[in-house]
Amino acid sequence: MKPYSGDLRKRVVEAVAAGTSRRAAAERFAVSVSTAIKWLQRWQQSGSVAVRPIGGSRSRLEDHAELLLALVAAQPDLTLDELCAALRGSAITTSRSAVWRFFERRGISFKKNPARRRARAGGCGRGASGMAARAALA
Repeated sequence: MKPYSGDLRKRVVEAVAAGTSRRAAAERFAVSVSTAIKWLQRWQQSGSVAVRPIGGSRSRLEDHAELLLALVAAQPDLTLDELCAALRGSAITTSRSAVWRFFERRGISFKKNPARRRARAGGCGRGASGMAARAALA
């Protein structure tokens, strides 16, 4: 749903300022009475009827961005749970998903790369059959 245009908002406010009741102005411009009342209240408080931004909540972690980025710079292999624990140690309560979204907004990922891969376990996959074949040859 898109917000009403600034022009429509301005016309409703001007009609009320010219002496039309809020209800009559709302009916004339085909908007709800509550919408017209809210536009008038905003105009009286701020002098503007401009559209406010829609959505876009702000994470509380943004206030601690330097700390989070410093933790990852010091230890790039920290898990999200370890980052949450470090933040709790600094009296910052958060969740793993909030920390993940914080880093996602900055384009920082925690995907495994070849330098961080663990050694393969000994009896898995081709390795076990290969050892059995070598043992049979010996």
